[in-house]
Amino acid sequence: MCPRIPHNEIFPDLLFHYVRCHNHSIMTLAENDITPQSGEFAPANQAAATAPKDNEIHSGVGVLDKTVKILDALESGPSTLGQLVSATGLARPTAHRLAIALERHRFVLRDQHGRFVLGSRFAELAAAAGEDRLLTAAGPILQTLLDRTGESAQIYRRQGDQRVCIAAVERASGLRDSIPVGAMLSMEAGSAAQILLAWEDADRLHQGLRHAKFNAAKLAQVRKRGWSESVNEREEGVASISAPIRNASGQVIAAISISGPIGRMGTTPGRRYAPLVMAAGRYLTDALIKASAGR
Repeated sequence: MCPRIPHNEIFPDLLFHYVRCHNHSIMTLAENDITPQSGEFAPANQAAATAPKDNEIHSGVGVLDKTVKILDALESGPSTLGQLVSATGLARPTAHRLAIALERHRFVLRDQHGRFVLGSRFAELAAAAGEDRLLTAAGPILQTLLDRTGESAQIYRRQGDQRVCIAAVERASGLRDSIPVGAMLSMEAGSAAQILLAWEDADRLHQGLRHAKFNAAKLAQVRKRGWSESVNEREEGVASISAPIRNASGQVIAAISISGPIGRMGTTPGRRYAPLVMAAGRYLTDALIKASAGR
């Protein structure tokens, strides 16, 4: 039976709606792609297709507005290029160039059928936006893990090709695995790395496994049971257990872990500690969902 983890107060509303352009690659794509919006030089059918709708928002930056049209269309689900053209009213070359540019920045990906879908970059930005709420809830839960297990506890979030420790508590004395907040660790080893990679899309998962000390079969097992363990994987003599933390959309945004010497945790630490670590991950997931719903 899992030890009961106390609940805290509900957090403020989690409000996220963020679109960002990092450099000029998207902003310059359509500088010469100017389509008449109205007037005698525009064919009647073209003017009708490109006329602004009452509910459209115009920023004054045409290419940005066109990019947002692409993203709004993909919010409804996977789309072929033809479907994007129909949904946005954009010229086919424009829709194609913008979709490809968004794909390069991982705001858009392709599914197994070659259709465009919203990309993993949005999940990363959502994770960053929700980090303060996560940290607010994390402190007492990490302390509970330390008190119940006697081992150091951490939360990790993926940052590019690495993972960063965003919260941690550690035992006051004795042999311990000390990971300071802000420490950058490899995504190639460790139970937290397994969690952060296991639910990625196929392309990123394949890329992440190229130099990893674990394989696809192990990640499949992680997804099935909902937790991961590592022994002598990241560091000789160290064992760890991790579980996922999800946002309101069900995406894995972080991993919660405990780690310590094998001498105390044993060579199969999951048998003893997995239920407690999973319960902590579920509690933090519930806290984020309630915060996003304003409850």
